[in-house]
Amino acid sequence: MSDFRADGAAALEWVARYLEDVGEQPVLAQVEPGEVRAALPSSPPERGEPFAAVLRDLDRVLVPGTTHWNHPRFFAYFATSGSEPGILAEFLTAALNVNTMVWHTGPAATELEELVLDWTRQLLGLPDGLHGHIEDTASTATIVALAAARELVPGGAVLTSEQANFSVEKAARLLDLEYKALPVDGEFRLRADAVAAEFERGRVTAVVPTVGTTATTSVDPVPAIADLCAEHGAWLHVDAAYAGSAAVCEEFRWALAGCERADSVVVNPHKWLFTPVDCSCLWTRRPDALLRAFSATPDYLRTTEEDVTNLKDYGPALGRRFRALKLWAVIRCYGREGLQGLIREHVRLAQLFASWIENEPGWEIVAPYPFSVACFRRDGSDEENEALLERVNATGEIYISGTRLDGRYVLRLAVGNVRTTEDDVARAWELLRESARR
Repeated sequence: MSDFRADGAAALEWVARYLEDVGEQPVLAQVEPGEVRAALPSSPPERGEPFAAVLRDLDRVLVPGTTHWNHPRFFAYFATSGSEPGILAEFLTAALNVNTMVWHTGPAATELEELVLDWTRQLLGLPDGLHGHIEDTASTATIVALAAARELVPGGAVLTSEQANFSVEKAARLLDLEYKALPVDGEFRLRADAVAAEFERGRVTAVVPTVGTTATTSVDPVPAIADLCAEHGAWLHVDAAYAGSAAVCEEFRWALAGCERADSVVVNPHKWLFTPVDCSCLWTRRPDALLRAFSATPDYLRTTEEDVTNLKDYGPALGRRFRALKLWAVIRCYGREGLQGLIREHVRLAQLFASWIENEPGWEIVAPYPFSVACFRRDGSDEENEALLERVNATGEIYISGTRLDGRYVLRLAVGNVRTTEDDVARAWELLRESARR
């Protein structure tokens, strides 16, 4: 084995250098399928190697084969960034190597998770009294919420928008619940009248409106849907995985209107609260239903402690990482003001980019842009717009994604990295115009 302190110092230097220089890397990996695997030995080593060899191959093979989500010009999907406090906390998490199954297997991890979920709830303006815990992703959080809903209203349908994330459909399929994707209005929001019509047609287990839809970041009419769920006894699960983080800023609290009436709400700090993947916060005002769905205690996990939380009883996983540590570190090191400053700057940059599109002949904005994502296209065919996306991504200078709205192919630019500047967004626009002219 190598010297831990020397190797640790080398690893920390590697991380610091990577974060300083990641903007010089091609954003999108410039490798062919199978190229990374072919560059590494096909069999494990017989004798141990020094950690320096791992760092060497990290530079030689893995970094060239990496799409750099921490790049300041990563504008695809929902741009994410692991900030320095969260990265350091991940290192500490690995050292502690806690498995938070029941309270006594991780007292500090359990109680810090409860605390940091309450801190985050306060930052977002969600109501007091919610039970909160961390899942890996919103996909798992949605499974948890719908499993709880099924305990109360078994055998019904799950209603959501045709613009909802596909994880809602996956969760419904896993839980053997009927899935119905309903139409949206002219601003890509779930139509409350379509939800009302489905309640009249038959049994509904849950409705899943979205705060910040995947394609356009539209906000579904949660208050109206909450009225319908209350009237008919269905579970209301709000998917605020992306845009929920914006509620750290008071001027964006409107997006969570109605969420105080939800049975469950999910927000992903690993999307827009600068916490490394994975970290998904799930709050519920019906923890009893989660317990009914997931609580099971074999003899080897029975405890004598009273009035404690056993986090395994609120979701499908038994083994649970100490994810709360990195979110705690991010909140402590940035504070409310620091988080607000980053989110406001990202919204400003996205709106600035959208204004350039709107003022340029031959280009159009195709959806509202209330947060840090702009959907746009150039005049021309779907094939031309898709080819434009492929050309700009192939340069390695930026990475954007595409989607389809109203049957047309459109491009998306999402701002969300702690290191993104106005110069980065300006370069994206310059590159798009250059590529379009070619």
